[in-house]
Amino acid sequence: MVVTIAKWTVLLFGVFIISAGFLMLFAPRKAREILRMAGSTNFINYAEITIRMIPAIGLILYSDFSRYPLVFKIFGWFMLATSLVLYFVPRRMHHAFSLRSADILKPLYFQIISPFAFLFGLSIIYCVL
Repeated sequence: MVVTIAKWTVLLFGVFIISAGFLMLFAPRKAREILRMAGSTNFINYAEITIRMIPAIGLILYSDFSRYPLVFKIFGWFMLATSLVLYFVPRRMHHAFSLRSADILKPLYFQIISPFAFLFGLSIIYCVL
């Protein structure tokens, strides 16, 4: 049961990454606006960190059943560890980083990197199926 939930969590994570790729490709200004909101309020900050932990745990739990167990395990632990670190980073610092990142990443850059999101999302799905 736990493995099945982890599998579907990871599959949905792959679909989410692909969806983010479409957003970056077809609505790069919206993607940039979303990036600017990271850490903007306490609710958004802690919700995004907590939600990020869900696929991280799914990757860890499903790693032994994936095509590349070690990669899944390392990536899952990395996501989980960085999420836990973000809980202790002041929210204003997290928000300032997202604002600086959004200033650097012009809409064209989002469109240029969108194929990497497609490849990453498809890779996750491939490793599960």
